[in-house]
Amino acid sequence: MYNMEDNNSLENYLNGLNVEDSKKKQIKKRILAFQDINKQIEELKTLLRTAQKETISYYKQYPQNAYTIVYPTDLIQDYIKDIKDILKSEE
Repeated sequence: MYNMEDNNSLENYLNGLNVEDSKKKQIKKRILAFQDINKQIEELKTLLRTAQKETISYYKQYPQNAYTIVYPTDLIQDYIKDIKDILKSEE
């Protein structure tokens, strides 16, 4: 397993592959995409915390609107489940 944060390790891995440079470039792109995904997940964590606070604030101010959807949490959970299913199918 190669550490995504260690560029030298990735380069050593790629240099050890017996394929042409265009394929190495594509493999590198796929591996590095996980770094971007992880950054986006960190951003999502911040957005989720903010959405939760805003939802709490909304219901505190308007408890009579208990059926109002402030953020579509069911949809968000479905998307997360889909992502998990995609990743599990690759195991």
